[in-house]
Amino acid sequence: MPPGADGTGPEKRLHGRRQGRPLRGGLRVLLERRLPELELTLPTAGGDAAGIDPAALFAGGARPLWLEIGFGGGEHLAWQAAHNPQVGLIGCEVFVNGIATLLRALEADGSDNVRVFREDARLLIDALPESSLERAFLLFPDPWPKRRHAKRRFLSRATLDALARALADGAEFRVASDDPTYQAWALAQLLAHPAFAWSARRAADWRQRPADWPQTRYEAKALESGRIPVFLSFRRRPRRPGS
Repeated sequence: MPPGADGTGPEKRLHGRRQGRPLRGGLRVLLERRLPELELTLPTAGGDAAGIDPAALFAGGARPLWLEIGFGGGEHLAWQAAHNPQVGLIGCEVFVNGIATLLRALEADGSDNVRVFREDARLLIDALPESSLERAFLLFPDPWPKRRHAKRRFLSRATLDALARALADGAEFRVASDDPTYQAWALAQLLAHPAFAWSARRAADWRQRPADWPQTRYEAKALESGRIPVFLSFRRRPRRPGS
C-alpha cells in the first residue's frame, strides 16, 4: 500500500501547479519587490533544518500566531490580517499567482502582519515550537476525490499529529470543503484523533460560516455550481500532564 493511502500519513511530495498564466507587469513587479520582504524560509543549523522562533517573525516581538494552509488567492488570509492586526499570520502556498494576488491585497490594506511560506506546509508545521499556534485554517483544499489519490489529501493521522503538537491547548482548527468525499474524510480523520474536539452543537454550527470567516472565491464558485460547503471548527484538547 502506498504511504498514506490508508489515512495514516500523506504522500511525501506536493502535487498541482506552481504557476498558472504569466503574471502581468504590475503583479510581477509587486512579487519581485514584496515577496523577499515577507517570505519565510526555514532556518538551518549545521546544514539541517532548525526550529522557527515565532517572536522573531514580526516587528514588536511575540504575538498570537495563526496559520493558513494553502491560502489560494489569499482573500481569507488578507481579510484576517486586516481585521486582526495584533496577530501574526503565516500563509502556506506554492501557487505563484495566488501569492501575487495576496501581496496585492496586503499592499492595498497596508497589512504588515503576514509571512509567506512557499513550500510544503508540513515542513513548516514540523519546524514550529510546540503549542505555538493559536489558530489554523485549511479551507477548500484539493479533495483528490478518487480513492487511488486519497494518499494526496492533506488531512491524515500523521499530519494531525504534527498539527496537534504545534497547536496550543484550546487553539482552533477550521476546515472547509464543498466536496462530499472530502467532507466525510475530514470529519472522520478529525473525530478519530484524540487531540481534537468538534465545537459544533447544532447543524447551523457547521452549515454556516461564522461572522469572522469571510467568503473565498472557492466557496462562491461552489455555491454557483450547486455544491454545499461545510465549515468545521475543532478545538485542540488540553494536554494531559506529562504528555
